[in-house]
Amino acid sequence: MNTLVIKHIDCEGLGVLDEVFRRRGIEVALAHPYRGETLPSLDGRHFLVVLGGPMGVYERDRYPFIDAEAALVREAVARDVPVLGLCLGSQIVADALGGQVTKHSAKEIGAMSVTLTPDGAADPLFHGLDSPLPVFQWHGDTFSIPPGAVRLASSPIARNQAFRHGRRTYGLQFHLEVTLEMVTTWLEEYAGEVASERLDPEAIRRAAAIDCKRWADLADTVFNRFVDLVREGAVPPVA
Repeated sequence: MNTLVIKHIDCEGLGVLDEVFRRRGIEVALAHPYRGETLPSLDGRHFLVVLGGPMGVYERDRYPFIDAEAALVREAVARDVPVLGLCLGSQIVADALGGQVTKHSAKEIGAMSVTLTPDGAADPLFHGLDSPLPVFQWHGDTFSIPPGAVRLASSPIARNQAFRHGRRTYGLQFHLEVTLEMVTTWLEEYAGEVASERLDPEAIRRAAAIDCKRWADLADTVFNRFVDLVREGAVPPVA
């Protein structure tokens, strides 16, 4: 199998997803629209992954590739190509499917948790998992649940943390893919944001060092379940 993965900044990569894809023998084609690349076709792709980034979905004037990504998500859903969106990716998926993305009243940055809804507890990705789930967050925007989608997880700060649309399209606001190395890099890359929020970067890194094993175990489970969902109907679309 193979996947198209869309990146939005060099420092926000696949993380744990890369390990899962390697073990499952999944070929990865990376797209970098922020470098001026044109998004490739979905033809021959088994699924689509949209990663995180620092831009906002509502900043289309600055980042015109967001419109192209939203159109690609809608095409994927219409063609029954599974989609997984993470953080900014989840917001692009929500927007593409009729939800709204806005600045939130508060940011979530650091080691936190999300609580599964009844739909989340019964979902193929999360069933049988202990809730709340330990996750890493880094976002200041939020989305509304798109029409026809179901809410899967919430937090006290941001009610909409995860959703599923149809059988195999998911948006996860939290960074399930994150590794300790990624957290360390982000604390350097986004040091100005951390300072403006009056957060202690060392405290965030220490908490990440404690929780990273639990994050990795959770991510391994959830991402492998997503790959299993993809395999259930793994006939690649044709040109």
